[in-house]
Amino acid sequence: MLDIKILGTGCASCKTTQKLVEEVVKAKGVQAQVSKVEDIASIMQYGVMRTPGVVIDGKVVHAGGIPTRAQVESWVGA
Repeated sequence: MLDIKILGTGCASCKTTQKLVEEVVKAKGVQAQVSKVEDIASIMQYGVMRTPGVVIDGKVVHAGGIPTRAQVESWVGA
């Protein structure tokens, strides 16, 4: 099971990114837990300075701006 974290304080881009990731996970039938991290200190521990950020299994795969659907599909595989 993938552990996916969406890093962001709740802005529109962060919400859109979370929705996109959840849609792709569901469409691909991937086992994943998607969670939101809104605490600034926690976000900074990942070294992310621009949100939204996406962390998969502890690795930052994206930071700053909304990722494309193709990017998200490549991250979750399946």
